[in-house]
Amino acid sequence: MSLLIDCTTESGLDEAIEAARTALANRECVVLPTDTVYGIGADAFSPQAVAVLLAAKGRGRAMPPPVLIGSTRVMDGLAVDVPQGARDLAEEFWPGALTLILQAQPSLTWDLGETRGTVALRVPDDQVARELLQEFGPLAVSSANRTSLPAATTAGAAREMLGDTVSVYLDDGERTVAEPSTIIDCTVTPFRVVRHGALSYGELAAVVPDLVE
Repeated sequence: MSLLIDCTTESGLDEAIEAARTALANRECVVLPTDTVYGIGADAFSPQAVAVLLAAKGRGRAMPPPVLIGSTRVMDGLAVDVPQGARDLAEEFWPGALTLILQAQPSLTWDLGETRGTVALRVPDDQVARELLQEFGPLAVSSANRTSLPAATTAGAAREMLGDTVSVYLDDGERTVAEPSTIIDCTVTPFRVVRHGALSYGELAAVVPDLVE
């Protein structure tokens, strides 16, 4: 039976973080709020946990989840050969609704799916999400919904879709930015927008002028 825990009070947040941390350590999935929509998360370094996440969404390995991190400084532990343009984007928009595809550290023992040696990283602008990330570490996170259904903007909506495939739901109220993060591929030259989202092309091109849509 899954738990849904109210994170809007300090005591509730403490309870939720502890329950989520325990579930994640047991290779189970949690649903957490972000600055865009709710996400389903799992330990990024556990292939078993990532497989549970993909199964919960009804998604295959060909669509690997991004990885949420608690701060920009974690980027260099997970990615190599980070271009200056990617650093400029991270400095301008992190924490925020921007996901950067980078070359993954080859020494890391993880299996996010068919990533072709890359990793998609984001620092969310959300207190609950960042507190969990700082307590537990990097999480593989995808939007909290079954594939082809709209992304959940509340923990309750996520629970209706995902049910007991998720162990803990962190409820921090409705998320009003229903758009997902904008994704940029920084492994190609020039950088390319892979998915349009909450950040506009104009905002991004102001930092990286040769960005391709």
